[in-house]
Amino acid sequence: MSTNQPAPGAATPDARRLRTILISVSTSLMAVVASVSGLGVAQTHLAVEFGASLGTVLWIINIYTLALAALLLPFGAIGDRVGRKPVLTAGLLLFGIANVVAALAPTAEVMIAARVVSGAGAAMIMPITLAVITSTFPEERRGKAIGVWTAVAGGGGVLGMFLSALLVDVADWRWLFALPVALIAVALVTTVKSVPNSRERSAHPFDTVGALLSAVAVVGFIFVLQEGPVRGWTAPETVVSLAAGIVAGIGFVAWELRRRDASLLDVRMFAERGLMGGSLTLLVVFGVQAGIGVVLFPFFQAVLGWSGLVSTAALMPMAMSMMLASGLAARLAERIGSRATMTTGVALAGVGLVSMGLFVSVAGGYLSILPGLVAMGIGMGLAMTPSTEAITGSLPRDKQGVASALNDITREFGTALGVALLGALLSAGYRGSIDGMLSGVPREAADVAREGVANAIEVSGNAGSHAAQIVHAARESFVAGWQHAMWAGAAVMAVLAVYVAVRGPRNRSRPAVDTAASSRAESPL
Repeated sequence: MSTNQPAPGAATPDARRLRTILISVSTSLMAVVASVSGLGVAQTHLAVEFGASLGTVLWIINIYTLALAALLLPFGAIGDRVGRKPVLTAGLLLFGIANVVAALAPTAEVMIAARVVSGAGAAMIMPITLAVITSTFPEERRGKAIGVWTAVAGGGGVLGMFLSALLVDVADWRWLFALPVALIAVALVTTVKSVPNSRERSAHPFDTVGALLSAVAVVGFIFVLQEGPVRGWTAPETVVSLAAGIVAGIGFVAWELRRRDASLLDVRMFAERGLMGGSLTLLVVFGVQAGIGVVLFPFFQAVLGWSGLVSTAALMPMAMSMMLASGLAARLAERIGSRATMTTGVALAGVGLVSMGLFVSVAGGYLSILPGLVAMGIGMGLAMTPSTEAITGSLPRDKQGVASALNDITREFGTALGVALLGALLSAGYRGSIDGMLSGVPREAADVAREGVANAIEVSGNAGSHAAQIVHAARESFVAGWQHAMWAGAAVMAVLAVYVAVRGPRNRSRPAVDTAASSRAESPL
């Protein structure tokens, strides 16, 4: 049994303080999310600065995600026990210091170490920001607050990527860390001033074994998804990592079933419709979103010939649509129900994928995919907010840090899975299409062109009279690979829409809200 232990004298904050709390946790979350994607725009700069190989550069980028994902569940549980405010404050300090060190790093080794510490700090921040909302906001306002949180979590990565690309273009790659440090400074001040503390006192000791098993399982599976396409799916490191993930995952489930009420995460709760439906929806939605990013950037840069900054800006319609829909999703869920809102969102995202699969073309360029991007953004925004609320609402109050961590781990797994699968489909479709379009091209140039559209554009400069043929073949083949990825994503979305419609979370009754009181104290959202 657990007992809720709020801060002494705690009461529901007024509208102004709720607004400040929401700004604080959203700013904290934005710093974390921006750091996931921001460094990706500086891969070339990192390689030159440190004299690093592609593998080392990828480690600099990916080690942050590995540390973040591995520690989410343990730190979420620690926040529930120790107190959410002190864990959030400590995470902000750790994250800020690590980013300053990364900005000044003289070697790749120092950079990697700083990114590991930064990921640990992010793991202290991310689940606690959502747990603060679920434990602080009254139920009638909680859905809207979660909508703002999901808007930042969903669209913040693209916004952070755009600002990072802008900084790289106009300044230096080291200024990439100025953005998260500035956000952390603001969040730290508002957190200390306004965020209330809350914690839950448990009669059971902390589940150390469960925490260790969960960390090993998460690292094992995400390492496979991140490194498998690079190292090879049968490489020793990939196979060992997959085996470790499977063994640790099975061990975690068995251990948690044995611990039951004393577990880190009661896996029996996955039989609850809200937890399973919300988790599957977030897994798929974030997987498709991340996979689409893998497809879009080569299209913008190699097919349309755009710069990194312009390519990132081209994602903004999808990101802004997603953020707007996330904010409106809670209100829609109150009217038609969470399940109907999730189903509508998933179906609309699927329609966006179908649109891009049908109408994408080299000649049509950006305008051929823009309607699909907007539809996807709106659909994902509508699906994410009720899914997040379904997950946090399925676990008890004393497990809100764990619920929030589970929500975040699902997003990280979905992202890694989407990048791996849709990227593989794109590559397979590209290679299958280009093979028949390179007749007459010298073998050496043709072999390079088969590696990818960017390689083909690069080698065409030295291909003489075959240059136009190689460029045309590569761009048309990329579109063919694109369509493979879009149709696969649409099929997954269709299956998910049917599942959510049939087995999605049950609609929760909302508490009655006094109309006069509501008009006197406007929602901070």
